Amino acid sequence: MTSLELTMTGADVLLSGEGLSCADLTIADGAIQAESAGRRVDLTGYLVLPGIIDLHGDGFERHIAPRRGAMKQMNEGILSVETELAANGITTAVLAQFYSWEGGVRGPEFAAQVFQAIAAVKESTVTDLIPQLRFETNMLEDYDGLARRIADWQVPYVVFNDHLPHDRLAQGKKPPRLTGQALKAGRNPDAHFEMLLNMHARRSEVPVAIEALSAELIEMGVRLGSHDDATAETRAWWRDRGICISEFPETLEAAETARSAGDHIILGSPNVVRGGSHKGNASAVELIAMGLCDALASDYHYPSPRRAALMLTKTGLLDLASAWALISSGPARVLDLQDRGTLAVGKRADLVILDAETHRVAATLAGGRVSYMSGDIAARFVG
Repeated sequence: MTSLELTMTGADVLLSGEGLSCADLTIADGAIQAESAGRRVDLTGYLVLPGIIDLHGDGFERHIAPRRGAMKQMNEGILSVETELAANGITTAVLAQFYSWEGGVRGPEFAAQVFQAIAAVKESTVTDLIPQLRFETNMLEDYDGLARRIADWQVPYVVFNDHLPHDRLAQGKKPPRLTGQALKAGRNPDAHFEMLLNMHARRSEVPVAIEALSAELIEMGVRLGSHDDATAETRAWWRDRGICISEFPETLEAAETARSAGDHIILGSPNVVRGGSHKGNASAVELIAMGLCDALASDYHYPSPRRAALMLTKTGLLDLASAWALISSGPARVLDLQDRGTLAVGKRADLVILDAETHRVAATLAGGRVSYMSGDIAARFVG
């Protein structure tokens, strides 16, 4: 696939190891080059920044299933996701798909369709799409053969979740919204409740099952993370099993435990934009101020990574280079993507161009290919 060959001039560029400065940037053969080449494009009035790497986003659910049962062309849904990703400056996106007892768009059968669709369109997209499996750990009947299915689905990244309402189930009480949840999954509400009670009753069997599965996945080279770590002990337990990514830790002590052991910490950018967690968990801004964050992810809202980085800069908590690193070079390190994350010679030509005044996304390039372009900037590239 042909990539652009050109030299961008006049823009303020966030080069690797430097702050924002007016500099030329040349791209050719899908990478950043040391010497000028191709046509010169004047980008005065714009900022050129590393492309955003989104480590966890499930906002694509509304694209692939806008209404229950409405989406029949899964591939088209994934392609429409890419459009939104690119419009928000995201050049590498981890699509976080549930494998959950919740059923419906989060059930095992739907997950298989999503992963098959990602694999089917991957070669035709400009944005790099990486599938992530979010596995609900209490699904004990699903452990057998899961590693093989993960390999078949070409999933390189698995995160362990436990969203069972254990407190309510321990009291024998139905969780809130149970009826609606059951109907979305196509289950009788009473049968759904009984299933939850049975999974809760067998929770003591889960740790051994996780140990066996995680060992097998690590042997396969799959990257592993835990979700919503609530305590220091929980994070330590995961790490002892080789699960070294802490995704959205709920408390300061969980984040501190992760940092002390060198684990990667991913926080939600909507938490930054909102000024706090919508669930009352630890504030992402406070954790960032304490150095307890390696990367910010979109979580459920694709515009938020860009907005969060700019907000951290505007408030003076971080300079632009440090704030932008949380959505570019930081995520690249978490996934060991050594070919991207910074604007440096030899790196992939993944970049986002912002209007210097409004900070709106004007263009996005991934591997030197245009994935998004809008407004006046288009005339500069085609002129």
